[in-house]
Amino acid sequence: MPNPPIARDAITGLILAGGRGQRMGGRDKGLQLFDGQPLAAHVLARLQPQVGTLLISANRNHAAYAALGADVVSDETQDFAGPLAGMLAGLRAAKTEYVLTAPCDSPLLPDDLAARLAAALVAPGAPDIPASADPAVDSLSAEDIPPQAAPSQTSSAPVSSPLALAAYAVTSEGPHPVFALLHRSLADDLAATLAAGEHRVRAWLARHKAVQVHFGDERPFYNVNTLDELHTDTPRAPRDSGH
Repeated sequence: MPNPPIARDAITGLILAGGRGQRMGGRDKGLQLFDGQPLAAHVLARLQPQVGTLLISANRNHAAYAALGADVVSDETQDFAGPLAGMLAGLRAAKTEYVLTAPCDSPLLPDDLAARLAAALVAPGAPDIPASADPAVDSLSAEDIPPQAAPSQTSSAPVSSPLALAAYAVTSEGPHPVFALLHRSLADDLAATLAAGEHRVRAWLARHKAVQVHFGDERPFYNVNTLDELHTDTPRAPRDSGH
Protein backbone atom coordinates (compact mmCIF):
# COMPACT_ATOMS: atom_id res chain seq x y z
CA MET A 1 0.00 0.00 0.00
CA PRO A 2 1.18 3.58 -0.47
CA ASN A 3 3.50 5.07 2.09
CA PRO A 4 1.93 7.82 4.18
CA PRO A 5 3.05 11.34 3.28
CA ILE A 6 5.66 13.07 5.39
CA ALA A 7 3.94 15.77 7.42
CA ARG A 8 5.30 19.29 7.63
CA ASP A 9 5.61 18.90 11.42
CA ALA A 10 7.88 15.89 10.89
CA ILE A 11 10.51 18.09 9.22
CA THR A 12 13.05 20.44 10.79
CA GLY A 13 14.47 23.07 8.47
CA LEU A 14 18.25 23.53 8.82
CA ILE A 15 19.97 26.62 7.43
CA LEU A 16 23.66 25.92 6.79
CA ALA A 17 25.57 29.04 7.81
CA GLY A 18 28.71 27.60 9.36
CA GLY A 19 31.26 28.28 6.63
CA ARG A 20 34.35 30.46 6.58
CA GLY A 21 33.02 32.85 3.93
CA GLN A 22 36.37 32.75 2.15
CA ARG A 23 35.08 34.26 -1.08
CA MET A 24 33.64 37.10 0.97
CA GLY A 25 36.94 37.89 2.64
CA GLY A 26 36.13 35.83 5.70
CA ARG A 27 32.86 37.62 6.43
CA ASP A 28 30.00 35.63 7.93
CA LYS A 29 28.04 35.07 4.73
CA GLY A 30 24.62 34.45 6.24
CA LEU A 31 24.63 37.85 7.94
CA GLN A 32 25.50 39.87 4.82
CA LEU A 33 22.67 42.03 3.55
CA PHE A 34 20.88 41.08 0.34
CA ASP A 35 17.97 43.26 -0.75
CA GLY A 36 17.97 44.88 2.69
CA GLN A 37 17.94 41.70 4.81
CA PRO A 38 20.59 39.21 5.94
CA LEU A 39 20.94 36.33 3.52
CA ALA A 40 19.99 33.85 6.23
CA ALA A 41 16.80 35.80 6.95
CA HIS A 42 15.70 35.32 3.33
CA VAL A 43 16.34 31.58 3.57
CA LEU A 44 14.52 31.36 6.89
CA ALA A 45 11.49 33.14 5.45
CA ARG A 46 11.38 30.72 2.50
CA LEU A 47 11.79 27.61 4.66
CA GLN A 48 9.48 28.53 7.54
CA PRO A 49 6.16 27.76 5.80
CA GLN A 50 7.53 24.41 4.64
CA VAL A 51 8.66 22.88 7.94
CA GLY A 52 7.56 22.39 11.53
CA THR A 53 10.56 24.04 13.17
CA LEU A 54 13.85 25.66 12.22
CA LEU A 55 17.51 25.45 13.18
CA ILE A 56 20.51 27.46 12.02
CA SER A 57 23.93 25.84 11.83
CA ALA A 58 26.51 28.52 12.64
CA ASN A 59 30.02 28.55 14.09
CA ARG A 60 30.22 32.24 15.05
CA ASN A 61 27.93 35.19 15.74
CA HIS A 62 25.44 32.91 17.47
CA ALA A 63 23.43 35.74 19.01
CA ALA A 64 22.95 37.44 15.64
CA TYR A 65 21.64 34.24 14.11
CA ALA A 66 19.41 33.48 17.08
CA ALA A 67 17.89 36.95 16.67
CA LEU A 68 16.53 35.80 13.30
CA GLY A 69 14.14 33.52 15.18
CA ALA A 70 15.62 30.02 15.23
CA ASP A 71 17.72 27.93 17.59
CA VAL A 72 21.40 27.81 16.68
CA VAL A 73 23.56 24.67 16.57
CA SER A 74 27.31 24.41 15.98
CA ASP A 75 29.68 21.86 14.51
CA GLU A 76 31.12 19.31 16.90
CA THR A 77 34.60 20.51 15.91
CA GLN A 78 35.81 24.09 15.48
CA ASP A 79 37.68 23.67 12.20
CA PHE A 80 34.93 24.78 9.79
CA ALA A 81 34.57 21.23 8.49
CA GLY A 82 32.04 22.10 5.78
CA PRO A 83 28.35 21.43 5.05
CA LEU A 84 28.41 17.81 6.20
CA ALA A 85 29.45 18.93 9.68
CA GLY A 86 26.54 21.36 9.76
CA MET A 87 24.19 18.62 8.59
CA LEU A 88 25.42 16.38 11.39
CA ALA A 89 24.84 19.09 13.99
CA GLY A 90 21.29 19.52 12.70
CA LEU A 91 20.56 15.79 12.63
CA ARG A 92 21.79 15.49 16.22
CA ALA A 93 19.71 18.44 17.44
CA ALA A 94 16.49 17.81 15.52
CA LYS A 95 13.53 16.34 17.36
CA THR A 96 11.77 15.39 14.12
CA GLU A 97 12.18 12.38 11.85
CA TYR A 98 13.50 14.45 8.96
CA VAL A 99 15.82 17.41 8.43
CA LEU A 100 15.57 19.66 5.37
CA THR A 101 18.87 21.42 4.65
CA ALA A 102 19.51 24.57 2.65
CA PRO A 103 22.54 26.88 2.41
CA CYS A 104 22.36 30.37 3.87
CA ASP A 105 23.39 31.96 0.56
CA SER A 106 20.36 30.94 -1.52
CA PRO A 107 17.72 33.62 -0.88
CA LEU A 108 15.37 32.42 -3.64
CA LEU A 109 15.14 28.73 -2.76
CA PRO A 110 12.03 26.87 -3.97
CA ASP A 111 8.86 27.31 -1.93
CA ASP A 112 7.99 23.68 -2.67
CA LEU A 113 11.40 22.24 -1.78
CA ALA A 114 10.19 20.28 1.23
CA ALA A 115 7.05 19.01 -0.47
CA ARG A 116 8.84 17.71 -3.54
CA LEU A 117 11.72 16.07 -1.71
CA ALA A 118 9.33 14.51 0.80
CA ALA A 119 7.10 13.18 -1.97
CA ALA A 120 10.13 11.57 -3.61
CA LEU A 121 11.08 9.77 -0.42
CA VAL A 122 7.69 8.13 0.02
CA ALA A 123 6.94 7.49 -3.65
CA PRO A 124 6.42 3.78 -4.38
CA GLY A 125 9.61 2.37 -5.83
CA ALA A 126 11.50 5.62 -5.28
CA PRO A 127 14.84 3.81 -4.96
CA ASP A 128 14.16 2.00 -8.24
CA ILE A 129 13.59 4.83 -10.68
CA PRO A 130 15.39 8.00 -11.73
CA ALA A 131 13.93 11.23 -10.41
CA SER A 132 13.74 12.74 -13.89
CA ALA A 133 14.29 11.98 -17.54
CA ASP A 134 17.45 14.11 -17.51
CA PRO A 135 20.27 11.77 -18.60
CA ALA A 136 22.59 13.54 -16.17
CA VAL A 137 20.55 12.19 -13.26
CA ASP A 138 21.67 8.78 -12.07
CA SER A 139 19.04 6.07 -11.62
CA LEU A 140 18.83 3.87 -8.53
CA SER A 141 18.23 0.12 -8.28
CA ALA A 142 16.19 -2.01 -5.90
CA GLU A 143 19.28 -3.80 -4.62
CA ASP A 144 20.46 -0.49 -3.19
CA ILE A 145 17.65 -0.36 -0.62
CA PRO A 146 19.07 -0.79 2.92
CA PRO A 147 18.21 -4.32 4.16
CA GLN A 148 16.56 -2.99 7.32
CA ALA A 149 14.13 -1.01 5.18
CA ALA A 150 12.89 -3.99 3.19
CA PRO A 151 9.35 -5.26 3.99
CA SER A 152 8.88 -8.74 5.37
CA GLN A 153 8.16 -11.36 2.75
CA THR A 154 6.36 -13.67 5.20
CA SER A 155 3.57 -11.33 6.24
CA SER A 156 0.26 -11.51 4.40
CA ALA A 157 -0.74 -8.01 5.55
CA PRO A 158 -0.37 -5.11 3.12
CA VAL A 159 3.05 -3.49 3.38
CA SER A 160 4.39 -0.11 2.39
CA SER A 161 7.20 0.28 -0.08
CA PRO A 162 10.65 0.69 1.48
CA LEU A 163 11.57 4.30 2.10
CA ALA A 164 14.70 6.01 0.87
CA LEU A 165 16.56 7.86 3.61
CA ALA A 166 17.64 10.94 1.66
CA ALA A 167 16.70 13.04 -1.35
CA TYR A 168 18.24 16.12 -2.92
CA ALA A 169 17.61 18.60 -5.70
CA VAL A 170 19.05 18.56 -9.21
CA THR A 171 18.46 20.80 -12.21
CA SER A 172 19.62 20.71 -15.81
CA GLU A 173 22.63 22.71 -14.62
CA GLY A 174 23.70 19.97 -12.24
CA PRO A 175 23.19 18.61 -8.70
CA HIS A 176 22.42 20.74 -5.65
CA PRO A 177 23.20 18.28 -2.85
CA VAL A 178 23.04 20.76 0.02
CA PHE A 179 19.32 21.16 -0.73
CA ALA A 180 18.52 17.82 0.87
CA LEU A 181 15.95 16.01 2.96
CA LEU A 182 17.58 13.58 5.38
CA HIS A 183 16.24 11.00 7.81
CA ARG A 184 17.68 11.47 11.28
CA SER A 185 18.82 7.83 11.40
CA LEU A 186 21.68 8.87 9.10
CA ALA A 187 23.42 10.81 11.90
CA ASP A 188 25.73 8.07 13.16
CA ASP A 189 26.86 7.13 9.67
CA LEU A 190 27.51 10.77 8.88
CA ALA A 191 29.61 11.13 12.03
CA ALA A 192 31.68 8.12 11.01
CA THR A 193 32.04 9.51 7.50
CA LEU A 194 33.42 12.80 8.81
CA ALA A 195 35.73 10.98 11.21
CA ALA A 196 37.12 9.06 8.23
CA GLY A 197 37.97 12.34 6.50
CA GLU A 198 35.20 12.43 3.89
CA HIS A 199 33.70 15.90 3.49
CA ARG A 200 31.99 15.69 0.09
CA VAL A 201 28.24 16.01 0.42
CA ARG A 202 27.39 14.33 -2.86
CA ALA A 203 29.71 11.38 -2.21
CA TRP A 204 28.05 10.73 1.13
CA LEU A 205 24.56 11.00 -0.34
CA ALA A 206 25.53 8.64 -3.15
CA ARG A 207 26.52 5.98 -0.63
CA HIS A 208 22.97 6.07 0.67
CA LYS A 209 21.46 6.04 -2.83
CA ALA A 210 19.74 9.34 -2.24
CA VAL A 211 16.83 10.06 -4.56
CA GLN A 212 17.59 12.84 -7.01
CA VAL A 213 14.61 15.14 -7.56
CA HIS A 214 14.56 17.22 -10.73
CA PHE A 215 13.56 20.88 -10.56
CA GLY A 216 12.97 22.52 -13.92
CA ASP A 217 14.06 26.04 -12.94
CA GLU A 218 17.64 26.83 -11.96
CA ARG A 219 16.77 30.31 -10.69
CA PRO A 220 15.62 29.33 -7.16
CA PHE A 221 19.01 27.72 -6.55
CA TYR A 222 20.91 30.93 -7.22
CA ASN A 223 23.59 31.33 -4.57
CA VAL A 224 25.48 34.44 -3.53
CA ASN A 225 29.21 33.74 -3.53
CA THR A 226 30.92 37.15 -3.43
CA LEU A 227 30.36 40.61 -2.01
CA ASP A 228 29.62 41.92 -5.51
CA GLU A 229 26.84 39.37 -5.90
CA LEU A 230 25.04 40.78 -2.90
CA HIS A 231 23.81 43.47 -5.28
CA THR A 232 20.84 42.25 -7.27
CA ASP A 233 21.92 44.18 -10.38
CA THR A 234 25.12 42.17 -10.84
CA PRO A 235 25.45 40.03 -14.00
CA ARG A 236 25.04 36.74 -12.06
CA ALA A 237 21.85 37.85 -10.35
CA PRO A 238 18.88 35.85 -11.69
CA ARG A 239 16.24 37.53 -13.72
CA ASP A 240 12.55 36.91 -13.13
CA SER A 241 11.74 33.66 -14.87
CA GLY A 242 7.98 34.14 -14.62
CA HIS A 243 7.57 31.31 -12.09
